[in-house]
Amino acid sequence: MTTTGWQNWSGSVHATPNRIAEPRDEAELAQIVTGSDRVRVTGAGHSFMPLCETDGALVRLDRMDGELQIAADGASAWAPAGWSLARLTEKLWEKGYSLPNQGDVNPQSLAGAISTGTHGTGASLGNLSTIARGFRLMRADGGTILCDADEESELFEAQRLSLGLLGIALAIRIDIVPAYHLVEDIRAVPMAELAEQWDDLADEYRHVEFWVFPYSDMAILKTLEPCAACDPPKKQTDMDEKAFALYCKTVRRMPKLTASLQRQIMKGVKPATRSGPAYRIFPSERNVRFEEMEHQLPRANGFAALTEAIDWIRRKKLPVSFPFEFRLVAGDDIWMSPFNAGPCASISMHQYTGMPWRELFAEAEPIFRSLGGRPHWAKRHTLGRDDVATLYPKFDDFRAAVRTADPGGKFANDYLAALFDLEGDDV
Repeated sequence: MTTTGWQNWSGSVHATPNRIAEPRDEAELAQIVTGSDRVRVTGAGHSFMPLCETDGALVRLDRMDGELQIAADGASAWAPAGWSLARLTEKLWEKGYSLPNQGDVNPQSLAGAISTGTHGTGASLGNLSTIARGFRLMRADGGTILCDADEESELFEAQRLSLGLLGIALAIRIDIVPAYHLVEDIRAVPMAELAEQWDDLADEYRHVEFWVFPYSDMAILKTLEPCAACDPPKKQTDMDEKAFALYCKTVRRMPKLTASLQRQIMKGVKPATRSGPAYRIFPSERNVRFEEMEHQLPRANGFAALTEAIDWIRRKKLPVSFPFEFRLVAGDDIWMSPFNAGPCASISMHQYTGMPWRELFAEAEPIFRSLGGRPHWAKRHTLGRDDVATLYPKFDDFRAAVRTADPGGKFANDYLAALFDLEGDDV
């Protein structure tokens, strides 16, 4: 147990918890919970919002004991909530299983990914919250409770995307599928051509996404498809991180070179293919630090929002270093999911660390919001309490579930208490 400070992956969120605890079992965790006024849990720190910021106890669960338990029918498994996606997917593979989908990095904890709606890409595939079928939670009094669609159903519905407000997830029952392999193809395509073919590509491939620099008329198209069993890939990433890091450092020093360097980069993009076990192909190396904002929009509005954002950047000659990332995600019925209004186009906007991003994101956010966008909970946004209540019809139900599960507000922090109006007399 330590009392040192904490910061998130990008270095932009700082906290001074009164202790950072790494319990080894539930008994230790219960002592921490009952002995603290405020408790937040952190995984890999990949949230760009102050979700883990606290002056109370900050808990890491990756050292907790626990095991992966596959159901008899092979359709689900109970998994330790504090395990990283990297550890979980490797253990699943050893037992002959995979997750239905993943994002492009895997250090996040299972609980962190589910509680924020982390996602990959695929028109028919939901975010990771949609694979949760049950939770085992520790409550504010140190006791535990099980919830699923049949038992404690109101708690379960709120917990499916909870932001950590209803308790500490100890184990999560998740959907799994038989282990599969993937082939990844990457190529450069003209944006105009991609826009015309996008719906066909989305129908043809299980996973499809693209990246586009704001000053280039070419995009990097990436597709993933199930394939026959094959050896693990020799290359562990879908990009040359060293070359990209050099480019980012250059534009940070000389922002006026941003446009010309982006066009030059795209001239050097060559077709590339790799294949292997799904859990090895989904994630890639992402060590170049950045800040990120992401919005989920009605799928029909995706290209309009992207075009407007790019036009705005070009018109104002803004030094936006990273490409936009464009993905597809299926709709769901989760109370606080940004995807619960139907199928979405997901657009991520990044800026290299050390380059101005606050004003940039603040100016860009209205573009996405005006076209029906709702932000990723863990990515940069400026939503307030009234915005959340307007955007989410189940806001009151979620808030009521939080107040019932944690009437003392032990699992909130100042940011979340304000966002969900949890500062009343009964909290």
